[in-house]
Amino acid sequence: MNKLQLDRMKNNKGFIAALDQSGGSTPKALELYGITKEAYTNEDQMVQLMHKMRTRIMESPGFTKERILAAILFETTMDLKVAGKYSADYLWETKGILSILKVDKGLLDLQNGVQLMKPMPKLTELLVRAKERHIFGTKMRSVIKEVNEVGIKAIVDQQFEIGDVIAAAGFIPILEPEVDIHTLNKEAAEVILKKEIIEHLKKMDPDHQVMLKVTIPDVDNFYEDLMDYPNVVRVVALSGGYSREDANEKLGRNHKLIASFSRALTEGLNVNQSDEDFNNMLDKSIQSIYEASIQ
Repeated sequence: MNKLQLDRMKNNKGFIAALDQSGGSTPKALELYGITKEAYTNEDQMVQLMHKMRTRIMESPGFTKERILAAILFETTMDLKVAGKYSADYLWETKGILSILKVDKGLLDLQNGVQLMKPMPKLTELLVRAKERHIFGTKMRSVIKEVNEVGIKAIVDQQFEIGDVIAAAGFIPILEPEVDIHTLNKEAAEVILKKEIIEHLKKMDPDHQVMLKVTIPDVDNFYEDLMDYPNVVRVVALSGGYSREDANEKLGRNHKLIASFSRALTEGLNVNQSDEDFNNMLDKSIQSIYEASIQ
C-alpha cells in the first residue's frame, strides 16, 4: 500500500470521479454524451468510443488533484493509455489523482429484494494485473431494492467477504451496497443496512481498511458515525440517478460525506462541444460537486 496515496485519500478535500460505466450502462452513457448506437457496430468500437470520452475528461484542465481525489476505472480502461501512459500512471504521475478499479462482474437477478454480485472467479488474476498497473483501490456494487433483512444481510456479507480478500492483496476496497433511490421506505432499508455494516466493522481484521460507498441517505448525516471506525478510510456517496443539482443539494446536507458521482459528473457533456465549451462545462460540474463534498 502506498502510504502517500492512503494519506491523500483519508485526509484531503475532494471527491471521487466515477468513470467506470460498463456493460449495459455504456450505451446509455454514450447516448447521453451524444453518441447513438448507430455510431458503432460491435463492442470493441463501443469501448474505444467510451475511452475517447473518458480520455477527454481526464485530460481536461479542470480534472486535477485540487478537487478530485481519485477516479474509478473500468477494467478495460486500466489496460488502455492516455497521453502515452497507462490510465492509472497518467492519472497519478500527471494529475496527482488515485485510480480505483471496478472489479465486480455485474448483478444477479433479484432475490430477497436485492441483487447480489455475480461470481468473480478470476478476481485473484485481476488483482495481480491491477497491482502491475499501479491501482490504489477497488470498487464493487450490489443493489438493495426492497426492505428485506435477509437480502440486505446477504449483500453486506458478500461485500465484506470479498472486501477482505481484496484488502489482503494490498488494496483499499470500496464496498458499495447501493440502496435504489426508488425503494419503498428507503429509510428503513438504510437502517438495516447500517446495522449490518456496523456488525462487520466490529469484526474486521484490524490490518484491513475499507471505504464505503452509499446512496445519499434520507436522514441527513445518517452514516456519519461510520466514519469514526478505525477500519474506514472514507465514506462516499453515489448520485443514484438524481440530477447533479439534486445530488449536490442532498450531499451538501451530509457532513463529511463526499461524492463518488458518475452520471451527475458527466451531465451536460457532449461529443460535439468545442474543447472550450466541454472544458467549461466539466469545470463547473467538478466545482459544484467539490463544493457539495466539503460541507
